[in-house]
Amino acid sequence: MTRLRWHVRAEGGRYTLARRWPPRFDVSATSAFPPARPDRLARQVRQDLWRLLRGLRGFSPVIQIDATEVGLSLRAGGQVARCPAGTEARIQALLDDPAHRARWLSWARERAA
Repeated sequence: MTRLRWHVRAEGGRYTLARRWPPRFDVSATSAFPPARPDRLARQVRQDLWRLLRGLRGFSPVIQIDATEVGLSLRAGGQVARCPAGTEARIQALLDDPAHRARWLSWARERAA
């Protein structure tokens, strides 16, 4: 059995986690986050995004995080051939959910040295 691999690229204040490379956003939503570890935040969001859209045939998730002056800007979505109406709203609702955000940030928060 072959293990699925994820493409990761971190450069110039941008962190990208994608199932396929190059990443493509056919559907997406964005949200702002306070400072956190982008690698950990991306993994947590990707897992919940996959759980939300696993029934969407051919969906390939992408998480892109950009550093800003006040924290992080996160774009979640991905590649899909046929996107049902309301998919972007479902992704946005996931990114805006207070319980998910608290869990993600708890896992990804910067630790003091």
